[in-house]
Amino acid sequence: MTDPQAIQPSALDQLPDRDPEETAEWQASLDAVAREAGPHRAAYLMRRTLERAEADGIALPKLLETDYVNTIPTAAETPVPGDEAMERRITAWNRWNAAAMVTRGAKHGVGGHIATFASAAWLYETGFNHFFRGKDAQDSPGSGDQLYIQGHASPGIYARAFLDGRLTEAHLDNFRQEAGGNGLPSYPHPRRLPWLWEFPTVSMGLGPLSAIYQARFNRYLTARGIKDVSQSHVWAFLGDGEMDEPESTAALALASREGLDNLTFVINCNLQRLDGPVRANFKIVQELEAQFRGAGWNVVKTLWGTAWDELFQLDTTGALLRRLREVPDAQVQTYQTRDAAYIRADFFGKDPALAEMAKLLSDDKILECFHLSRGGHEARKVYAAYKAAVEFKGAPTVILAQTVKGHTLGEGFASKNANHQMKKLTVDEFKAMRELLELPIPDSAFVDGVVPYGHPGADSPEVRYLQERRAALGGPAPARRTHALAPLPAPADKAFASFDKGSGSQNVATTMAFVRLVKDLVRDKETGKRWVPIVPDEARTFGMESLFPSLGIYSPKGQTYEPVDRDQLMYYKEAKNGQILNEGITEAGSMADFIAASTAYATHGEAMIPFYIFYSMFGWQRTADQMWQLGDQLGRGFLVGATAGRTTLTGEGLQHADGHSPVIAATNPAALSYDPAFAYEIAAIVKDGLRRMYGEALPGEDPNVFYYLTVYNEPLPQPAKPAGLGVDEGIVKGLYRFNTAESAGLSLPANAPRLQLLGSGTAIHWALKAQRLLAEEWGVATDVWSATSWTELRRDAMEADAALLRGEERVPYVRQVLHGAEGPVLAVSDYMRQVPDQIAQWVEQDYSSLGADGFGLSDTRDAARRHFGVDAESIVVASLAQLAKRGEVKATAVKEAREKYGL
Repeated sequence: MTDPQAIQPSALDQLPDRDPEETAEWQASLDAVAREAGPHRAAYLMRRTLERAEADGIALPKLLETDYVNTIPTAAETPVPGDEAMERRITAWNRWNAAAMVTRGAKHGVGGHIATFASAAWLYETGFNHFFRGKDAQDSPGSGDQLYIQGHASPGIYARAFLDGRLTEAHLDNFRQEAGGNGLPSYPHPRRLPWLWEFPTVSMGLGPLSAIYQARFNRYLTARGIKDVSQSHVWAFLGDGEMDEPESTAALALASREGLDNLTFVINCNLQRLDGPVRANFKIVQELEAQFRGAGWNVVKTLWGTAWDELFQLDTTGALLRRLREVPDAQVQTYQTRDAAYIRADFFGKDPALAEMAKLLSDDKILECFHLSRGGHEARKVYAAYKAAVEFKGAPTVILAQTVKGHTLGEGFASKNANHQMKKLTVDEFKAMRELLELPIPDSAFVDGVVPYGHPGADSPEVRYLQERRAALGGPAPARRTHALAPLPAPADKAFASFDKGSGSQNVATTMAFVRLVKDLVRDKETGKRWVPIVPDEARTFGMESLFPSLGIYSPKGQTYEPVDRDQLMYYKEAKNGQILNEGITEAGSMADFIAASTAYATHGEAMIPFYIFYSMFGWQRTADQMWQLGDQLGRGFLVGATAGRTTLTGEGLQHADGHSPVIAATNPAALSYDPAFAYEIAAIVKDGLRRMYGEALPGEDPNVFYYLTVYNEPLPQPAKPAGLGVDEGIVKGLYRFNTAESAGLSLPANAPRLQLLGSGTAIHWALKAQRLLAEEWGVATDVWSATSWTELRRDAMEADAALLRGEERVPYVRQVLHGAEGPVLAVSDYMRQVPDQIAQWVEQDYSSLGADGFGLSDTRDAARRHFGVDAESIVVASLAQLAKRGEVKATAVKEAREKYGL
């Protein structure tokens, strides 16, 4: 018996042992098995004991890894319903046309990827034939399933659409050639092919993240009674190399925590990323299994094809399982390219028991197993995995399907490190592929060395079968549908007009003004329920806690506790039908929420109005890639950069000081970027945004845009809206005159020199103070303009330039409104000068700017503004300098002003 002293727990062990002698007996038994039968037998018994404990409901930590075998044994597989032979022929045609499309395009130098779909063909085909619901599915009408297609597999999806009649040969020949207007985008792209693609997925990592939040948003829609989409399933097709992206695994815990069993990840584990093995010296499948199991997902491994069944039956000692577990991925790839003798020596020769097993195997059998037989290449294996996934309840499922990258493309492609960059096959390689796939394509079809497309005929058994299967599942897929939605009724004008009178003597930050506006809009009887407030754990920072009790925070569990602030008016309220998505500290997750909500008008035929409010520094800078995804996906809604500006957020310093988000926003064609100064401007912009995105867009207006508003946390008096018919138009277009020196009631000498001050956001308050100082201390008359959008002014001017080149007479709006304005123009904002300088070339007056360039710093607002040279006194000095150049004030005035203000 083992010495009891050797098995005493550590002094740090806090688990009580009521019977140490019994514990010692169990441990001694394990030692005896390890000593007599070997450690592998001991490990086997421990694994089986843990499995039995789990089956009996005994609470134990779960194993994070299982053996390197299929989760579903062959004996437990369900036969694939339908005609497997027919499905093989359909898949063969799709394999051929995918490769042909890319090869034919290679002569134009446009590239393309062949190997990914070749490895994943059965992963897609099995889903299209048996699982993926279309938009007309009876149990999820208008929604169907949501498919996140791996971007590099797009040729295979186009090939299938060609087979079912949705694309023609002309389309395929325009793969990656879009300029003529009849091309196919290289990857899934709703903006370029809006009737086919729903989700852009090629900025790798964003697909898995978005899929999780799409599945979560589906639950949100159902829980809130907007639409029952409980039968919709989200499928995300991913690459094993893609899982290295941080976004790929960022939300795994959320998916399991919320029990998203309406979600399945299918990870194509071909063991290769773009330039070589994913885990050359390790095993990516085992790593991913541990990661997903640890996060609470159901894991299904589909690794080996049926050819391996004989080998596993011969493995009476566990030697085969041990060897499969220890061989690194890069060596598995090597086996794919080597002969039977090498595999016998290197794989089987490492263990005497395996060497004996190998004697029972022919060379052909060994090559069949190691070259061809992967779980992801067999419809039966894939079907069993998918069936297990959709039937599993209580957690999301990940399917780890092992494949060979470049499968069926020949020895020149299969498992080669360079196959991601290989864009074509030779004619001889195509002919070998034809024989392997048993396709009736004659040699005469190869005219002048050009590979032909293949099609069995529009009325062939293959096409009829394909179309019948899709009809049974609810129509073609993937497919994006633009629903004929009635425009949402405009909210009552009272919600917007209440800001026109200003705040009187009360100081109000524009952040608070926006929150107050939304609070009024969500009360609207017609559209209020369609607002989706999204915030990354900063609701109290932005003054949104007043929305908690009235709207509730969405949680699938509701509120299972008594909140600590339950006795307060604005207590923390969670609810199953809560309206607010309070995401925790994740800008990426919040953006994924926003994308799902902003595209619900197409995905589900339900117009939702998301607004996502965030620290302006941490929105575009951290998640600009997702903002592009949002634009690609034709999303609509309001992004709100709160606590904006480089000098407004006192004390927080460099990392919080946003001086550049409008610059990043300006690069996104779908983003309408605004920097409003006053509450009534916010109301006017939101009102017009609701009209354009959700109501009646004007001729020439694209409703598939989103708005970016910067709002500030600096409480200041909010003025009343100036009188005048052009104010609202100017707010929306980007510029209007807020006041003149005369309308401001300033006393000025006759023939005073005049200047035009343009300010945006909080900077207009510095401009207004400078206006007074210039009049009272320097005798200069100043008009102050509110530049609500430098970016929209620039875009309008660029469109006017383009119109002139077409022979059309058009004057940019910024030039129209400034025409005849007297004196030079000085522009100022709380951002880098690049922001206001966007319009410089279209301003006919002398133009200069001030801005907060460089890194931010921690200090008071006044000190920071003096540091960057954008405070009122700095504006005065810059204004005098411009007038001095023109000879309108004496040259010494600039030096006098610098000394007077201590600059």
